[in-house]
Amino acid sequence: MKLKDWHFIFGLASAILGIVPIGLAAAPYHLLKEIQVGGEGGGSCLSIDEHARRLYVVQAGKIVIIDLKEEQVIGAITNTLGVHGFAIAPSLGFGYYGSGQDAGLHMVNLRGLRTFKRITAGKDLRTILYEPGRQQIYAFDGSSHSAKAYEADDGDYLATIQLSGTPGAAASEPKAGLVYCNIEDKDEVLIINNKTRKVVNHWPVAPGKTPSGMAIDATSHRLFIGCANKLMVMMDSEKGRAIATVPIDEGAGGNAFDAGTGLAFTSCGKGTVIIVREETPDKLAVVQTLMTQPGARTMALDPVTHKIYLATASSRSLPEQAAGAERPSPEIVPSGFKVLVYGMDESAKPAK
Repeated sequence: MKLKDWHFIFGLASAILGIVPIGLAAAPYHLLKEIQVGGEGGGSCLSIDEHARRLYVVQAGKIVIIDLKEEQVIGAITNTLGVHGFAIAPSLGFGYYGSGQDAGLHMVNLRGLRTFKRITAGKDLRTILYEPGRQQIYAFDGSSHSAKAYEADDGDYLATIQLSGTPGAAASEPKAGLVYCNIEDKDEVLIINNKTRKVVNHWPVAPGKTPSGMAIDATSHRLFIGCANKLMVMMDSEKGRAIATVPIDEGAGGNAFDAGTGLAFTSCGKGTVIIVREETPDKLAVVQTLMTQPGARTMALDPVTHKIYLATASSRSLPEQAAGAERPSPEIVPSGFKVLVYGMDESAKPAK
């Protein structure tokens, strides 16, 4: 039985008997390790290849590679020309990143760690998405408010899709044949048919505003969206309506959903991750407010181990200020970039 099934049973027990569900009162996630990466700048994107057991971290002009078995840096993809965003096609062994310097979408052979093709795609590629249903790559451009679709195997151009505003995070639902994208300045989710590559709908995220991160539960047809007005919104991905919200902290960044545990996550730059579960089809319950570190805004989840990884830079504590004085921001430690690893104890993990 999966952990989310136990959660449902315990939820019924708590409602009937007035008890606290086991495993929910004792915050399950905690810090396991800090992986020292070094170098300047923060991580704008974290991507996991669960089959190759690698974590790719976009950092200041390069893509750092971390072995997930040993949890240590094993190399980097360099000369990436202002890299932003990174998507992986595991079955093809390819990666794809956008460049802010040459307006290109670049294809990488992940076995040889070699960039082998550049495609003109857009000046401000904010999100790169691999859509596995038809093996397509979507490159979302903020400057032109458009997305371009390409064949993932060879980079051949397929279509340009005009968007309603500035794109944010995106997700796909292959069985439904749909791609979802946050439109940050319109407070909506835009839906693309992955066969026709045309926009088929727009859904408001109200009461959420300025949606940023997005994750999907394709089984229950739920989108989890982190919003700048300190809300996580759960949206019905079939009917297009926001059906539940929970409060989150400032600086909403990444979202993730773990099908193995039934938990959804929103990472916040203030230094927290809000972890929730779907208590009923129209209600979310906060399982844990996980304390991380300030600036840890980008996140990736490993569905194999159920660990989450967050990127941030080390900072020095500053002396106390006089009463009434404005406290300055913490001082960033040079070469202090790192990846934080959080996970559950073995007893809390779902059975294999």
